[in-house]
This record gives sequence, structure tokens and C-alpha cells, in this order.
Amino acid sequence: MTKLAASKIKLWRERPDVFVREVFGAVPDPWQDEVLRAFPHNQRIAMKASKGPGKSCIEAWLAWNFLVTRPFPKIAATSISGDNLRDGLWTEMAKWREMSPLIKSTFTWQKERIFNNDFPETWWMAARSWSKSADPNALGNTLAGLHADYIMFLLDESGGMPDAIMASAEAALSSCKEGHIVQAGNPTHLEGPLYRACTSDKDRWHVVEITSDPDSPKRSPRVRVEWAQQQIASYGRDNPWVLVNVFGQFPPSSMNALIGPEDVREAQDRRYREPDFDQFPRLLGIDVARFGDDSSIIFPRQGLQVFTPIQYRGLNGTQGAEITLRKWNEWDVDGCFIDNTGGFGASWIDNLQRLGKDPIGIHFSESSSDPQFANKRAEMAFKLVEYIKKGGALPKCDELVAALTQTTYTFKNDKLIIEPKEDIKAKLGYSPDHMDALMLTFALPIDKKRDLSPFTKSGSHTYDYNPLSRDRILA
Repeated sequence: MTKLAASKIKLWRERPDVFVREVFGAVPDPWQDEVLRAFPHNQRIAMKASKGPGKSCIEAWLAWNFLVTRPFPKIAATSISGDNLRDGLWTEMAKWREMSPLIKSTFTWQKERIFNNDFPETWWMAARSWSKSADPNALGNTLAGLHADYIMFLLDESGGMPDAIMASAEAALSSCKEGHIVQAGNPTHLEGPLYRACTSDKDRWHVVEITSDPDSPKRSPRVRVEWAQQQIASYGRDNPWVLVNVFGQFPPSSMNALIGPEDVREAQDRRYREPDFDQFPRLLGIDVARFGDDSSIIFPRQGLQVFTPIQYRGLNGTQGAEITLRKWNEWDVDGCFIDNTGGFGASWIDNLQRLGKDPIGIHFSESSSDPQFANKRAEMAFKLVEYIKKGGALPKCDELVAALTQTTYTFKNDKLIIEPKEDIKAKLGYSPDHMDALMLTFALPIDKKRDLSPFTKSGSHTYDYNPLSRDRILA
């Protein structure tokens, strides 16, 4: 290595921000410059970020800087899943390799490994992933086995990573000349490596906060202001999805529950008169029993008024369709949604169609039309919660209250998802059939078939009308 080359390597090692400009011809964003300048002086860097500011880009720049400027380095990179690592960081590494003749001539990129052409066995970066069913010991082995004077660990999308991933990385730092752990992710979970780095372990980490808040002068320029404003206008500044994806903030722990008991109690105390809701469509949500101890629930809703549900046990598809048909005709229903997840509602739907009705089958696991939700089930649940908070009136129903207030949400990558039905059932001691049936009335927009009259809300009033009053809740 010539004296000039050695001095250039020294400069790039001390100033990764200069490296990026000279080697890639790129101009980092202000927050990326902060990370680049902090890297040589901090063993641990955590980036808590909103959606789409360029996290994978800065990780790739740091990885290439480390590979180019350190002798015989070893880098292990992992992400929340193998697919995420391949499609995100690993693709970003390939992109920037193509941007630099120096790097392209010196390093070979493969699907799971990048290496120096002259020292393929001792100068490399490896992609590592783990099985979704891995136990804590297997997770801990994901980053194990690295021994070198110069070591780096990259944790991409660490907001949803398990704690065990970090243990091996921390252990390797104790025996190297220079070691770094760099993690970045959306703040989706109130646990795990990213959460601890930003809270209880903050004194050990250099934390960089990246926001897309349209009102912040430090916002990421890579995220469109119009997009951020649309999300805030649609969902509100305190919506957990907005907090995570727009502001880059952890949702408060009090928001882990789907809804609080106070909101539900207030909704149960509301009642509306028929003129308050008569212009809205009459809807039925039906959750079909899956197993012997589950119930089939028919929940009626019209506008802001939810009526008392009816509950049956041991119905077959023919019986369920006949009961539904009677309610449909008695109440002149505008829309009927039946849970057909796993095909359990298929018999009810088929029999109703033979009887001349057009129920709509809904699969809870299907994709949501709203980008903030991981599936249709989460979309319907949060629409129900929003409905309650905006004035919806609920009947007295202990099963519904328990399911609503004890169901929790989390994030799958950067999308809201509620806990599995089986977990709620284990918690309650019974299946959350009432909540699922009411959620179904928010599956799709339905128009009212009858002529509409002008609507004037007259306030909250006691109203005892029940469109399904001939049938009472069964024990």
C-alpha cells in the first residue's frame, strides 16, 4: 500500500462521512451524517426510526466502510427474517458495491456472503438468520462464532427482534481490538434490543432518533411530507401506527390494550333514539362456532347503536342459515357479514345463498386495504375501537367487555396486529366470539337500501329497542 493510499484509508476510517462522499459520490442526509461521524467513536449505535428514512442505506455504508478500512474484519448481519435481510440490507449492499469501482474490483458479493477477493476466508461479511421456531439457545447462536480483531454486528429491523440475539454480539466485543454493534429499526415493541437501547441501557448506546414528523425541522427528507400529513389526518397524532411509522416513537405502554375499561363503560351508558340512527344501514355480524365450547353469535348494529346480540350453541349450517334468514327478513337487513376464516362459515353462507340472500364471507387473515394493519382482523378491531371512542353505544354484555379490554395489540414489522384468538381464549377462559361478531359489522362499507331522511343528531338518550328482541342471550 502506498503512502497516499494508507493516508486515504486512515482518513476514511476516521471519517466515514468523507468515505461515503468520495467512494460512492453520495451526499448523506443530516441524520445519516450524524451516524457516520459517531461510528468511529461509539461501540454501540442504535437508530430508532420512522418508516422509510434510509436505515438500510446507512447500514450498508457503515458495513462497506468497515470492510474497506479495517484489516481482516468480520461482519455478521441479521434481520427480523431471512426474507427481510435479503430484500433489504443485502440488496442495499449490492447496490452500493455497483456504485464504486474500487469496491467492485476488491470484493465479491454473493447471496449470503461478501468477501475480499484476496482473503476470502478471513475478510468477509455474512448474512445470518434464524428459524421462526428457534428456541432461545438457537437464537443466541445466530451471531455466535465470530472471533477477530475487528468485528461488527449489524441488526436490521431490530425493533421486533428477540433479546437473545444481542447476547452473542455483546460477548464478542470483550475480546476484540475494535468492535461495533449497530442496530436500526422501527420502535414497534416495548421490549427487545432496540427498546432497551433507547431506555434502560441508553447510557451505553449512542441513540439517533429519526422522524418523519412534517412539523419537525429535523425530519427525514426521504419521506414525503404529503404522505406523513395524510397519515396524521387519517388516524390522528396519538394513533400507535402513526407514532411508530411517522414520528419514530414507541407507543406508550398504556396503549398495549385494544381499549380501556372506561371507554367501554361510557359506551354502555349511551343509547340513541331511532331517528338518530335510522338513516344508516342495518348490519349483522355473525361469528360461527368453531368448536364444541364456542358459540355462534349474531350481532346487530345500525349507525352508532349496537343492539343486544343473540347467542346459540350447537347449530349446524342449515339451522344457522334459517335463524339468520328470519332475522334478516324481520329487520330488513342491508348487509350481513359471516366469519369464514378456515371455512367454518361456509355452510351458513351456502345455505343462505340457496335461500335467496347474499351474505358476505370474511376471512380474518386476509390482507387489509389499509396499510397500517397486518390483516383484516386487526383492521376491523381498530375500526370498532375508533367507533366506540367516537360515540358508539354498546349493549350490556360482559363477554364483549372482557374481550375488548383484555385483547392486546402489537406490531408485525411495521403493521398493527392483535393477539391470536387462541391466546385471548386462554386468557378469558372462553372464545372472544362476541367481539369477533361485532367486529364483522365493520368489514366493508354497506349502503342503506331504503330512502334516506335528513339526519339530525339529538344527543344521547335511553333507547331500549332491540331488533332481535324475540331471541334472548342463551346461557
